[in-house]
Amino acid sequence: MSLLAEERKKIILQELDDTGKVEVILLSKRLQVSNETIRRDMDVLEELGKLKRVYGGAVKIAHKDGEPAYNLRRVMNYAEKQAIGRQASELLKDGDTIFLDTGTTVLELARSIAGKKRITIITNSLPAVHVLVESLNQEQFTGQVILLGGEISPKQQSISGLMSHEMLQNFYVDKAFLSVGGISPLHGITDFDMNESLTSRMAAKRANEVIVLADHSKIGGNAFCHIAPIEVADMIISDQDPPVSWIEDLATHDITWIKVSLPE
Repeated sequence: MSLLAEERKKIILQELDDTGKVEVILLSKRLQVSNETIRRDMDVLEELGKLKRVYGGAVKIAHKDGEPAYNLRRVMNYAEKQAIGRQASELLKDGDTIFLDTGTTVLELARSIAGKKRITIITNSLPAVHVLVESLNQEQFTGQVILLGGEISPKQQSISGLMSHEMLQNFYVDKAFLSVGGISPLHGITDFDMNESLTSRMAAKRANEVIVLADHSKIGGNAFCHIAPIEVADMIISDQDPPVSWIEDLATHDITWIKVSLPE
């Protein structure tokens, strides 16, 4: 019995979440329909903004027009980001040295830091610095905050560039928290901004543990700039379970996956 159109589309989107891409010929054989039927399904999904058609198939897109503006990203999937940020903050221990990148999910981690002592936080995020300084003034935690130097990006509300990289080379951190544009076994850890991606890549190299914070919209996605292969991550915190096709890769590379619970 052939599947209904909506069932086929659901399977196409699930495979996109799993692998980041789908092929017309393979899907047509798997679902026992014509190539043209699969192409029509993909065309409909593309019109809905769910995928991007490419020669021979389709790929998952994080955002149709690239990365949204920072202030818009802050409110997208906000409940999920809050839950992920709170979960990440529970990983902190007294005396930890950590790196926070410029992502909006990491910003929720910064808001959640409380009750810790002697924490050293290195970041290139201007919003995170503002939050952390206020928390220090209110004695929510003790320690110090180090803002990397370099070129300010008003659009990204971040600091990056050669000076940031040279400064970061002077530090080693216990944990690097990365909020990414996309992550998958195929494409690894990716983001949209080239300069920020280079800073995140260097931070991952200077860290004993790399923790990726990724809401469901980032799972299976592939952004413009490659940061690192997925095996660089020691832990992934998300609001969804890992795709079934990822399980073997996660186990092979000993990557811990934590699914957060959302408020009712």
